[in-house]
Amino acid sequence: MLKHLSIKNYALIQQLELEPDKSLNVITGETGAGKSIMLGAIGLLLGNRADSKMLWDENEKCITEAHFELRDSKLKSLFDAEELDYYDQTILRREIAAGGKSRAFVNDTPVTLDVIKRIGKRLLDIHSQHETLELGNKGFQIELIDSLAGNQDIKTRYEGAWKNYKKAKLDLETLKSESEALRLQSDFVTFQLEELTKANLQEKEQEMLESELKIREHAEDIKVRFNQTLAQLSTDEFSVASLLLSVRGQLNPVANFSPAYSKLGERLESVRLELLDLISEIESEEERIEFDPKRIEYVKQRLSLIYSLLKKHQVKDVAALLEISYSLSEKASKASNLDELLKNAVSNYNVAHSDVLTLAKELSVSRKSVFSPLTKKIVSLLKELGIENAKLEVEAADQLPDSTGADSIEILFSANKGVLPRPLAQVASGGEFSRLMFAVKFVMAEKTSMPTLILDEIDNGVSGEVAIQLGNMMKIMAKNHQVIAISHLPQIAAKADKHYFVFKDNSSAKTVSQIRELDGQGKVLEIAKMIGGANPSALALANAQELINSK
Repeated sequence: MLKHLSIKNYALIQQLELEPDKSLNVITGETGAGKSIMLGAIGLLLGNRADSKMLWDENEKCITEAHFELRDSKLKSLFDAEELDYYDQTILRREIAAGGKSRAFVNDTPVTLDVIKRIGKRLLDIHSQHETLELGNKGFQIELIDSLAGNQDIKTRYEGAWKNYKKAKLDLETLKSESEALRLQSDFVTFQLEELTKANLQEKEQEMLESELKIREHAEDIKVRFNQTLAQLSTDEFSVASLLLSVRGQLNPVANFSPAYSKLGERLESVRLELLDLISEIESEEERIEFDPKRIEYVKQRLSLIYSLLKKHQVKDVAALLEISYSLSEKASKASNLDELLKNAVSNYNVAHSDVLTLAKELSVSRKSVFSPLTKKIVSLLKELGIENAKLEVEAADQLPDSTGADSIEILFSANKGVLPRPLAQVASGGEFSRLMFAVKFVMAEKTSMPTLILDEIDNGVSGEVAIQLGNMMKIMAKNHQVIAISHLPQIAAKADKHYFVFKDNSSAKTVSQIRELDGQGKVLEIAKMIGGANPSALALANAQELINSK
């Protein structure tokens, strides 16, 4: 249930707060006052596209935030699946920065748009003109049937089976496609693998050998230079090491005269010790250098083999050759076990296909079981809503299984006597569509645990007694579900447990859309205006009071 709604800096809305009743809430107001703008802001919580052009103040960010009471909800598993903490009081928030960047949050945890969409659609169900048009979509109709039949569990099982089937089918097709090529290439793959295996390549080997070859080919020159260096540093009469010892002897007698002199001596000693370490390292390197013609020849041959393999396989380094070797090994293994692999793939495919067919049949039976009660119930409701000659049929045919099952389902409708039911998109007017969708929502409210239901002018095209009946039915729905209805009909506004009025405020330099709750005489006056215009008569006021009393 929606406990609190806050919209800030969106289109004509500077700041809007709403605390709807748990039952029936009705929002009224003149055309263009901001009712649809509210829906646009709420739609952000369902993952709808954000646009920085919709900011009321382009220098401030837009924030839409909704607080929900989930104590009676069964949504914990959804939160667990999204790795989110579940709280009885849950907050959805969407922010749009001035630069257009959008962020979404669930209980202050940043989430992706897909996550807030999945959670938002379980908390808010917005009926709009777009959704009314969707009623003609076959995919939407299947979802409707599944919802009314309570098929969530079997659908989940079917979707899992369908996923397994698609994978098993792809694996089998891929293996069949590969098998012929593997058989044809088997000898060549074996030859290449043996060649790479025999080479016994090691990662980083090429770099190490190239470095070694440079050193060994220039061993004599390197030794000469190292020995000359050692002589200048340590063995000559006037070597750097002996000079440093002499300098140290000059500084030692004055070290006690000043801390600064002492530090100079310490630094000089540090330099001398570093030099001794350097000399030791050069001596070690010089001793390791050895001119070995046989080793040079081996390194050259080894590098020649590596260069040849790199060129042959058109790669740049030994690491890539090792990857090729691993890939060839897998192909060779697959080729040698091809018959067994194909046998297993066929078996997996057959099991997965059988599971899909079994669950598709179970799903079809469940769907067909609600066709008759569904059509009878909706036709009955449509007659109460003024479509006296309504006819509704569900046409179903078997088809090859797909992601939704093995049913081709289409709802057929006729609103007029003597006219055969036809696909929805071909026959229903706007007002008839709205009433048909409302009847669908009414039935769903009886059969399922619906979220907060927001109805956007679902009363389009109705008036008089039909409007009164529509209001009565909303009132019935609101006994078990929170309903928020945007309406232009006084008959529906009179049924509200809470009545909100949306209006434009032009008192400042920039128009602002505002909302206020009406009660007492304020509610009577607004309904009277809906009946008799801006200056309602005493009769209109009396009619308004009568409508309110009749609820």
